[in-house]
Amino acid sequence: MSYNNPYATPSSVAQAPADARSEFYQKTYLHLAGAIGLLILLEAALIMTPAISSPLIGLMFSSPYSWLVVLGVFMGVSWIADKWAHSDTSRGMQYLGLGLFIVAEAIILLPMIYMAMVQMAMPDLIMQAGIITGALFAGLTFVAFTTKKDFSFMGGMLKIGGFVAIGLIVASILIGFNLGIWFSGAMILFVGGTILYQTSNIIHHYRTDQYVAASLGLFASIATLFWYVLRFLMAFASDD
Repeated sequence: MSYNNPYATPSSVAQAPADARSEFYQKTYLHLAGAIGLLILLEAALIMTPAISSPLIGLMFSSPYSWLVVLGVFMGVSWIADKWAHSDTSRGMQYLGLGLFIVAEAIILLPMIYMAMVQMAMPDLIMQAGIITGALFAGLTFVAFTTKKDFSFMGGMLKIGGFVAIGLIVASILIGFNLGIWFSGAMILFVGGTILYQTSNIIHHYRTDQYVAASLGLFASIATLFWYVLRFLMAFASDD
């Protein structure tokens, strides 16, 4: 995820007529809803197909450092997907990037969802995490659209925070310590900041034809937010 501001352009949404802005917002959030719906379908299909999900999860945790490889591959795939989604070559390439990222998210989320549903036998936690994630996203979106403030100044802080978070995650895997519930709480706040930043960019800096890329950015943050909200709830549940 990039926190610099590559979207600023004289033909941005902010400069467009009201009807063009409205159409852009509608397309962005419809694509976002479609991406979330497809993610849910893929995740359900994986969970209900143990012949696929069990070997896949086993491969992802086949060694103490395999998760580090998984995260590295995921970051690489995410970069490619984002690049395709921002492509001006064709709309098909943009959709290919969005689709690739949805599949990658379905795979990266699989172990956490499997743990909540099967190992902990607490499928309600997934629903609770989804509701909390949706409420947080709606609240942050409301703030961005009602204040109309340009939050692009947060880009530098978010980039530094992202590197710190990645460093802590890598260190926890290599050294073998548990990041704990407070890290999940801090990441929820951090991802909330990225949603505010991205929504601000959608309002002020994207072009009106970049709704696929805009929806991918929001989808990535929502999926990350869901991950850490679910992780937070699971930590609380395991302490009971």
